[in-house]
Amino acid sequence: MAILEILEFPDTRLRTIAKPVEEVTDAHRKLIDDMFETMYDCPGIGLAATQVNVHEQIIVMDISEDRSEPHVFINPKVTVLDGEPEKMQEGCLSVPGFYEDVERIEHCKIEALDRNGQPYELEARGLLAVCIQHEMDHLNGKLFVDYLSTTKRDRIRKKLEKQHRLAAKHA
Repeated sequence: MAILEILEFPDTRLRTIAKPVEEVTDAHRKLIDDMFETMYDCPGIGLAATQVNVHEQIIVMDISEDRSEPHVFINPKVTVLDGEPEKMQEGCLSVPGFYEDVERIEHCKIEALDRNGQPYELEARGLLAVCIQHEMDHLNGKLFVDYLSTTKRDRIRKKLEKQHRLAAKHA
Protein backbone atom coordinates (compact mmCIF):
# COMPACT_ATOMS: atom_id res chain seq x y z
CA MET A 1 0.00 0.00 0.00
CA ALA A 2 1.02 3.60 -0.48
CA ILE A 3 0.25 7.08 0.78
CA LEU A 4 -1.09 9.09 -2.15
CA GLU A 5 -0.67 12.82 -2.75
CA ILE A 6 -3.84 14.76 -1.98
CA LEU A 7 -4.62 17.68 -4.27
CA GLU A 8 -5.26 20.93 -2.41
CA PHE A 9 -7.58 23.83 -3.17
CA PRO A 10 -7.35 25.81 -5.46
CA ASP A 11 -5.84 23.07 -7.70
CA THR A 12 -8.02 23.03 -10.85
CA ARG A 13 -7.85 19.21 -11.07
CA LEU A 14 -10.25 19.14 -8.10
CA ARG A 15 -12.88 20.58 -10.48
CA THR A 16 -12.74 17.53 -12.81
CA ILE A 17 -15.97 15.55 -12.96
CA ALA A 18 -15.29 11.87 -12.24
CA LYS A 19 -16.32 9.20 -14.73
CA PRO A 20 -18.18 6.01 -13.77
CA VAL A 21 -16.10 2.87 -13.23
CA GLU A 22 -16.86 0.48 -16.10
CA GLU A 23 -15.62 -2.66 -14.35
CA VAL A 24 -14.07 -3.03 -10.89
CA THR A 25 -10.56 -4.45 -11.34
CA ASP A 26 -7.60 -5.38 -9.15
CA ALA A 27 -6.15 -1.95 -10.01
CA HIS A 28 -9.28 -0.35 -8.50
CA ARG A 29 -8.97 -2.51 -5.37
CA LYS A 30 -5.32 -1.44 -4.98
CA LEU A 31 -6.36 2.20 -5.40
CA ILE A 32 -9.06 1.70 -2.75
CA ASP A 33 -6.50 0.22 -0.32
CA ASP A 34 -4.12 3.13 -0.99
CA MET A 35 -6.96 5.62 -0.53
CA PHE A 36 -7.84 4.10 2.86
CA GLU A 37 -4.18 4.21 3.94
CA THR A 38 -3.94 7.85 2.80
CA MET A 39 -7.20 8.85 4.51
CA TYR A 40 -6.26 7.17 7.81
CA ASP A 41 -2.76 8.70 7.69
CA CYS A 42 -4.05 12.29 7.40
CA PRO A 43 -6.27 11.54 9.49
CA GLY A 44 -9.60 11.94 7.71
CA ILE A 45 -12.99 10.25 7.56
CA GLY A 46 -13.64 10.33 3.81
CA LEU A 47 -11.68 10.55 0.56
CA ALA A 48 -12.83 10.73 -3.06
CA ALA A 49 -10.61 9.47 -5.88
CA THR A 50 -10.73 12.96 -7.41
CA GLN A 51 -8.73 14.22 -4.42
CA VAL A 52 -5.84 11.90 -5.33
CA ASN A 53 -6.03 12.89 -9.02
CA VAL A 54 -7.91 9.79 -10.18
CA HIS A 55 -11.07 10.92 -11.91
CA GLU A 56 -13.27 7.88 -11.41
CA GLN A 57 -16.33 7.58 -9.16
CA ILE A 58 -14.74 5.98 -6.09
CA ILE A 59 -15.14 7.05 -2.45
CA VAL A 60 -13.70 5.54 0.73
CA MET A 61 -15.04 6.46 4.15
CA ASP A 62 -14.81 5.49 7.80
CA ILE A 63 -16.45 7.71 10.40
CA SER A 64 -15.72 5.34 13.32
CA GLU A 65 -13.24 6.30 16.05
CA ASP A 66 -11.37 2.99 15.76
CA ARG A 67 -11.29 2.54 11.94
CA SER A 68 -13.70 -0.39 12.21
CA GLU A 69 -16.37 0.70 9.71
CA PRO A 70 -14.71 1.14 6.31
CA HIS A 71 -17.09 1.87 3.45
CA VAL A 72 -16.37 1.78 -0.27
CA PHE A 73 -18.72 3.48 -2.71
CA ILE A 74 -18.13 2.96 -6.44
CA ASN A 75 -20.43 4.77 -8.89
CA PRO A 76 -22.51 6.11 -5.97
CA LYS A 77 -25.99 7.56 -6.39
CA VAL A 78 -27.57 9.47 -3.51
CA THR A 79 -31.28 9.94 -2.84
CA VAL A 80 -32.42 12.41 -0.19
CA LEU A 81 -34.94 10.66 2.04
CA ASP A 82 -36.20 13.33 4.42
CA GLY A 83 -35.25 15.93 6.93
CA GLU A 84 -34.52 19.59 6.93
CA PRO A 85 -31.11 20.84 5.91
CA GLU A 86 -28.88 21.06 8.98
CA LYS A 87 -25.67 22.97 9.49
CA MET A 88 -22.63 20.93 10.40
CA GLN A 89 -19.02 21.99 10.56
CA GLU A 90 -17.04 20.46 7.71
CA GLY A 91 -13.38 20.20 6.94
CA CYS A 92 -11.63 18.65 3.96
CA LEU A 93 -8.30 16.98 3.30
CA SER A 94 -8.09 19.13 0.16
CA VAL A 95 -8.65 22.31 2.19
CA PRO A 96 -6.38 21.55 5.16
CA GLY A 97 -6.79 23.52 8.35
CA PHE A 98 -10.13 25.13 7.54
CA TYR A 99 -13.52 24.26 9.03
CA GLU A 100 -16.80 25.96 8.16
CA ASP A 101 -20.52 25.34 8.63
CA VAL A 102 -22.26 23.82 5.60
CA GLU A 103 -25.96 23.00 5.27
CA ARG A 104 -26.84 19.49 4.10
CA ILE A 105 -29.69 17.00 4.43
CA GLU A 106 -29.03 14.58 7.29
CA HIS A 107 -30.90 11.51 5.95
CA CYS A 108 -30.18 9.90 2.61
CA LYS A 109 -29.89 6.60 0.80
CA ILE A 110 -26.83 5.66 -1.21
CA GLU A 111 -26.69 3.03 -3.92
CA ALA A 112 -23.22 1.94 -5.02
CA LEU A 113 -20.92 -0.93 -5.89
CA ASP A 114 -18.61 -2.36 -3.23
CA ARG A 115 -14.88 -3.09 -3.71
CA ASN A 116 -15.79 -6.31 -5.55
CA GLY A 117 -18.25 -4.64 -7.91
CA GLN A 118 -21.33 -5.94 -6.08
CA PRO A 119 -24.29 -3.53 -5.85
CA TYR A 120 -25.63 -2.54 -2.43
CA GLU A 121 -27.72 0.12 -0.69
CA LEU A 122 -27.12 1.94 2.56
CA GLU A 123 -29.39 4.29 4.49
CA ALA A 124 -27.37 7.02 6.18
CA ARG A 125 -28.13 9.60 8.86
CA GLY A 126 -26.18 12.33 10.59
CA LEU A 127 -22.42 12.46 10.06
CA LEU A 128 -22.41 9.52 7.63
CA ALA A 129 -25.05 11.21 5.43
CA VAL A 130 -23.16 14.51 5.51
CA CYS A 131 -19.85 12.83 4.71
CA ILE A 132 -21.39 10.95 1.78
CA GLN A 133 -22.76 14.21 0.33
CA HIS A 134 -19.41 15.96 0.88
CA GLU A 135 -17.49 13.21 -0.97
CA MET A 136 -20.13 13.02 -3.73
CA ASP A 137 -19.51 16.72 -4.32
CA HIS A 138 -15.83 15.91 -4.99
CA LEU A 139 -16.86 13.48 -7.72
CA ASN A 140 -18.81 16.35 -9.30
CA GLY A 141 -15.93 18.82 -9.11
CA LYS A 142 -17.34 20.70 -6.13
CA LEU A 143 -15.73 21.56 -2.79
CA PHE A 144 -17.25 22.53 0.55
CA VAL A 145 -15.78 26.04 0.11
CA ASP A 146 -18.22 26.49 -2.80
CA TYR A 147 -21.01 26.70 -0.20
CA LEU A 148 -19.30 29.65 1.50
CA SER A 149 -19.48 33.34 0.68
CA THR A 150 -17.11 34.58 -2.02
CA THR A 151 -15.23 36.55 0.63
CA LYS A 152 -14.63 33.50 2.85
CA ARG A 153 -13.70 31.30 -0.13
CA ASP A 154 -11.22 33.90 -1.44
CA ARG A 155 -9.65 34.30 2.03
CA ILE A 156 -9.14 30.53 2.29
CA ARG A 157 -7.78 30.34 -1.28
CA LYS A 158 -5.26 33.13 -0.62
CA LYS A 159 -4.05 31.55 2.63
CA LEU A 160 -3.57 28.15 0.99
CA GLU A 161 -1.82 29.68 -2.04
CA LYS A 162 0.58 31.42 0.34
CA GLN A 163 1.24 28.13 2.18
CA HIS A 164 1.88 26.38 -1.16
CA ARG A 165 4.36 29.13 -2.23
CA LEU A 166 6.21 28.87 1.10
CA ALA A 167 6.33 25.07 0.88
CA ALA A 168 7.64 25.21 -2.69
CA LYS A 169 10.31 27.73 -1.63
CA HIS A 170 11.56 25.38 1.11
CA ALA A 171 11.41 22.21 -1.00
